[in-house]
Amino acid sequence: MRHNLILKDWTVVLAEDDPDSLEITLILLQRYGAQAYAATNGKDALMLIRQHRPQLVITDLSMPDLDGWELLATLQKDPELAAIPVIALTAHALTGDRERVLAAGFRNYLTKPLFPSTFHLDLARVIGIELS
Repeated sequence: MRHNLILKDWTVVLAEDDPDSLEITLILLQRYGAQAYAATNGKDALMLIRQHRPQLVITDLSMPDLDGWELLATLQKDPELAAIPVIALTAHALTGDRERVLAAGFRNYLTKPLFPSTFHLDLARVIGIELS
């Protein structure tokens, strides 16, 4: 099962304030080969992003000390960080949410709860990787 290395050689920063979601997502990212760094708020995530220059950022939208929306806006204003793709992680999957997330500049979004059995497929879809 080689799909489990879809993020081999990737650095990913995860921002998630829910401890259970953070732990599960971090474990899954590492399982798929990523060097993953985690923060429980956007302020700490921004520090990790500046330090590690990841290929991908996954952020919860609702967090203390700089939410996912503000984190994205901060990255977009920084010429050195603006090109990093940011995926929104949200429990809100209502009609219109996808359009709002994409219009803000997120590359795509994942909905919570994440399921280990399908996470690799969901992640591959949102980052545009073809799985064989």
